[in-house]
Amino acid sequence: MGLLAILRRLKQSPEQEVRLLLLGLDNAGKTTLLKQLAAEDISHITPTQGFNIKSVQSSGFKLNVWDIGGQRKIRPYWRNYFENTDVLIYVIDSSDRKRFEETSLELAELLEEEKLAAVPLLIFANKQDLMTATPASELAEGLNLHTIRDRMWQVQACSAVTAEGVQDGMTWVCRNITLRKK
Repeated sequence: MGLLAILRRLKQSPEQEVRLLLLGLDNAGKTTLLKQLAAEDISHITPTQGFNIKSVQSSGFKLNVWDIGGQRKIRPYWRNYFENTDVLIYVIDSSDRKRFEETSLELAELLEEEKLAAVPLLIFANKQDLMTATPASELAEGLNLHTIRDRMWQVQACSAVTAEGVQDGMTWVCRNITLRKK
């Protein structure tokens, strides 16, 4: 079952709009993940300098996925995209252990943001297809995710390149979506 089929089944009213915010450090695989969700070619992806958005209209349901660049100089602008976010998807390169501390700090800052309060959080532990990937459970422990009490959250092992685990993560998103009153 595809993402749109799941969303159609879960929609609560016609013209329901869902806003998913896709964040993470540069080179975590956000754009590859977005293109995979949109069933687009992933063979030629370049670093995102600003943002990408994919909107899909289907049977009265509009899904907006915002992919914001993760370079250090772009991160201060992330907050411009927080408003009306229904689900935060944070992507981590599971094979880049040298950046776990940096990604942990960025995630902690996001979780402190008032505009993201109580927004469900999906963490994609990406690049699980690589031999050097840290298992999702170990990543969750290292990020102290067990201390998160103010929102629903899930860590999902995945590979944006092979699409393994991506649908499982999106199924979780659909089950835990909190549609904010506009």
